Amino acid sequence: MNKPTEKKQGLGNGCPLYKKCGGCQLQNMEYPQQLYYKQGKVIGACGRYAHVSPIIGMDEPVHYRCKVQAAFGMQHGRIVSGVYQSSTHRIVPVDDCMLEDETADRIIVDIRRLLGDFKLRPFREDTMSGFLRHVLVRRGYHSGQVMVVLVTGSAAFPSRRAFVDALVRKHPEITTVVQNVNGKFTSLVLGEENIVLHGEGYIEDTLLGLRFRISPRSFYQVNPRMTEILYGKAIEFLGLTGTETVIDAYCGTGTIGMLAAGGAKQVIGVEQNPDAIRDAKWNARQNNVENIDFVRADASAFLSELAERGERIDALMMDPPRAGSDVRFLHSAAALGPRRIVYVSCNPETLGRDLGYLVTHGYKAAKVQPVDMFPHTNHVETVVLLSRETNPLTVE
Repeated sequence: MNKPTEKKQGLGNGCPLYKKCGGCQLQNMEYPQQLYYKQGKVIGACGRYAHVSPIIGMDEPVHYRCKVQAAFGMQHGRIVSGVYQSSTHRIVPVDDCMLEDETADRIIVDIRRLLGDFKLRPFREDTMSGFLRHVLVRRGYHSGQVMVVLVTGSAAFPSRRAFVDALVRKHPEITTVVQNVNGKFTSLVLGEENIVLHGEGYIEDTLLGLRFRISPRSFYQVNPRMTEILYGKAIEFLGLTGTETVIDAYCGTGTIGMLAAGGAKQVIGVEQNPDAIRDAKWNARQNNVENIDFVRADASAFLSELAERGERIDALMMDPPRAGSDVRFLHSAAALGPRRIVYVSCNPETLGRDLGYLVTHGYKAAKVQPVDMFPHTNHVETVVLLSRETNPLTVE
């Protein structure tokens, strides 16, 4: 376990928003205690299947979020920006957060000031009127490139050019500004339409030596420092020799799949999000990775179709959402019969459930490695290696 520095072991109760925000559920614990607690969560969920290795923590567990999101609204006659209080739709005003990228926080504060200067108002869901709903800022950890996404209630943007010019003058580190239009009554932050106002409409960053494009709607891990450790473990667990066909399910922008391609014969990435697939294909071209293909499809349906055709694969990489995988996916995965399955999970409870299914359908959990991607919160990522013990299932 990486030992945290003495200076930045924990936040304690030093954050003035601790009782209002709810984002840092473990802030009252010193960082080593947090790691002990998370280790226990993974042991409780997965320990019956395999030994759980000591959790890998951060050396400096602060300001690690390179993706920062802020909601905008009115309170007591003034414009506020911040986060929704846990389990509510009430905005807790935030100027700076000990978890968030400091550059991103400064940009959001200045956007709030510019709204007043340009006589623009936050969007109101109760009347479906107003202008700005949210701001999303992404910063490339290695590249330093910054993308600002202004989420608006409609495409109308008074004084658009002057507003963007003022923002970029204030923050010349901004490389692109995108207006995302979301006029629906929804809890989703981003809408379908993107309008590029400045720059290319995306940023780039590097991860374990490869270069990736990040668009407004693309999934990309928010803690790059620990992502390199997490993905490095996943590739290590795959144990590739250059002869394998690998499926990267829930592949997003292709990060893990492209890393695996360096040691595999062929990789097939499967993802339902069209923006992520577009970025994945671009990423593969930019990095001259020729032995990877990307398929836009539901991962469960794709694996089920392969299994029904009697296909076989050598290895499966899976990185599902918090809800885990459904039975159809898991059954098809077992039927395809990969010698190794590497499961990257962001939820120990659904991980434990899915491991139970795979273990009773021919697999053994060989390694379990927790990684602390989100210090001071309840969340913990885990990489698990499963190896096949019996012959593949027969699909009925």
